[in-house]
Amino acid sequence: MARRLHPLLLALTLLVLPAAVAADQKSPALDGLFQRLKTAASPAEAKPIENAIWDLWHHKGVEAVDHTMALGIVAASQGDLRRSLDYFDRVVRAAPDFAEGWNKRATVYYMMGDYTASVEDIRRTLALEPRHFGALSGMGLIYDALGDAEAAVKVWEKALEIHPHMETIRNRIRELRSGAKGNPT
Repeated sequence: MARRLHPLLLALTLLVLPAAVAADQKSPALDGLFQRLKTAASPAEAKPIENAIWDLWHHKGVEAVDHTMALGIVAASQGDLRRSLDYFDRVVRAAPDFAEGWNKRATVYYMMGDYTASVEDIRRTLALEPRHFGALSGMGLIYDALGDAEAAVKVWEKALEIHPHMETIRNRIRELRSGAKGNPT
């Protein structure tokens, strides 16, 4: 049976890769980008900054790893999750210090419904890049899917501290809080 993908997850999964450059979560450019992201005046101003962060995160700067990463993203976008998982397994084996490899594999596990494996990979991602708002967003999606609204809100609030213009998350937090207020305890 086909699973309906959450729009936020789909948007994170279908990012287009630019030409490979040496980067990843260790890029010195990230500090300035995160500062600009935090102080952006609007979602429209934040979007190109967010894209620049993703561009850096998506590249290890090792041709074989970057190529395998791209193949995994294409396979996931085509719905071939088993093949995508195989590619991301190769990425994390070849580059265990590459946060986005772990994050992409976590995304595929989420799409496959394996929340336990997804959480493990999200934790690896966050250990390597604590500012990874995409991984935090994914963790919130898992908590939300499991019905733990309090945990989802908590992790999404951390994501919003890093990237305050994620409107889909902000709206979902409002929905969860309004639902909690409407339920007698």
